[in-house]
Amino acid sequence: MSERAAPFHCPYCGDEDLRPNETGHGAWECASCNRAFQLKFLGLLTRGVQRNDGEGDRI
Repeated sequence: MSERAAPFHCPYCGDEDLRPNETGHGAWECASCNRAFQLKFLGLLTRGVQRNDGEGDRI
């Protein structure tokens, strides 16, 4: 899977009218509130998946 997920809502106003911004990868602009923002994956958390007495995976 090479495609990235797109945001569904603006983090500022909650509207769905989002378009990719020309400033770079992960940059989006909201036509409703006229704001630009950037999404970035920081990494996985260290706690990860833990076992719980052999009863399966616990998230």
